[in-house]
Amino acid sequence: MDLANKVIAITGAGQGLGKQMALSLAESGVHLALIDLNSDQLAETKAECESFGVTTRFYVANVTEEQEVCAAFTQIEADFKQLNGVINNAGIMRDGMFIKVKDGQVNAMSLEQFQSVMDVNVTGTFLCGREASKVMLNTDSKGVLINISSVARAGNIGQTNYSASKAAVATMATVWAKELGRFGIRSVAIAPGVIKTAMTDQIKPEAMERLVKMIPVGRLGLADEISSTIKYVLTNEFVTGRVFEVDGGMRM
Repeated sequence: MDLANKVIAITGAGQGLGKQMALSLAESGVHLALIDLNSDQLAETKAECESFGVTTRFYVANVTEEQEVCAAFTQIEADFKQLNGVINNAGIMRDGMFIKVKDGQVNAMSLEQFQSVMDVNVTGTFLCGREASKVMLNTDSKGVLINISSVARAGNIGQTNYSASKAAVATMATVWAKELGRFGIRSVAIAPGVIKTAMTDQIKPEAMERLVKMIPVGRLGLADEISSTIKYVLTNEFVTGRVFEVDGGMRM
């Protein structure tokens, strides 16, 4: 796929990795449909992307709400008349132990804590992937579904909910590749390791030192390294049905 003048939707595009993905694609001439809950952050991302001379529009939607997702993608179809990819990046973390015993008291992860992560990370990815696929078919646009998974998909202490959700979105990507290939739609997942963001900048130095020692390359990943992987997936049309681990050799 030649990126120039293609249209890509990105969820969770108001900040963090989603924003960096948007800027990187804008620099390559991609027109953007940005989805998030925070309109102010979306407006900032939109303005920065437009500095590269591409058409950028934003859509305020909660990815867990079916009607809002459907409305957003219906409007994307009306606005752009094509869709060549969606990056399902929106996600949350609410870490906690499955079972914790302290001072003889047994505490457990609540259903609400588990379900809230599954709702955003799994249901949100399902809804946006489904609606994006419909727009691609309606507009006869070949495209790519990209689900953002995580190295935690292999299982991580204190992340029953997050690990389960990231394993699910990786699996959905492989299923979609098998189902949608006949329509010219590819599907992959990208599983980042620990990436340098505003969140990781707040980690205490001693904790960061321990974390870096777990990564064979000896440093955190960079947002640009995730963006370059996305560009590779988009441009290489023989790539589908795979999970790309971009984690510096880290294994959990």
